[in-house]
Amino acid sequence: MPRPIETAARDGRKLTVHWTDRDGQENTSIAQYRSAARLLAAGGEWDDSDEGWWAYVDGDTQKRIEPHSWSAPGDEETE
Repeated sequence: MPRPIETAARDGRKLTVHWTDRDGQENTSIAQYRSAARLLAAGGEWDDSDEGWWAYVDGDTQKRIEPHSWSAPGDEETE
């Protein structure tokens, strides 16, 4: 059962998240919350507006997304 995204860990671990894209399509992705400090430590030009949930939308492209919920391993089996 999906859990509210507000309860998800924001410590850099990768989680399964659920989000709706701009076309209204529901998506499930592996994503990672990246703080501004974590982004800056990795190098490059980042600021506070880049902080958030990041997921690969294809094999080469990462995008900041706005998930609404997340699932822990095994959650799907209990539905």
